[in-house]
Amino acid sequence: MMSDKDEILEATQEIIVPDDTMGIQFLRNVFVGIFLVLIFVFPKIFIQTQIYFKSREISTLNREHDALKEENRIIHSKVETMLYKSKILDTLY
Repeated sequence: MMSDKDEILEATQEIIVPDDTMGIQFLRNVFVGIFLVLIFVFPKIFIQTQIYFKSREISTLNREHDALKEENRIIHSKVETMLYKSKILDTLY
């Protein structure tokens, strides 16, 4: 009877107390995995950051361009008004 219990205990011993698999090879595999993930993820993050900052720069330049176009329109209108007044004054004198 005791030998049956010992046999069952030996058969289930690996399930109850698993082998220590955290050896050097496991640690090496973990570091290699982390390194590979970083190799693939870092360029993506870098490119996304560059795209973000370039789009902010483009947005700023677009706002400045719109403001300068509006300023040009106002100045052009003022010049046209001054030319019109000049032509009227020239015809009066």
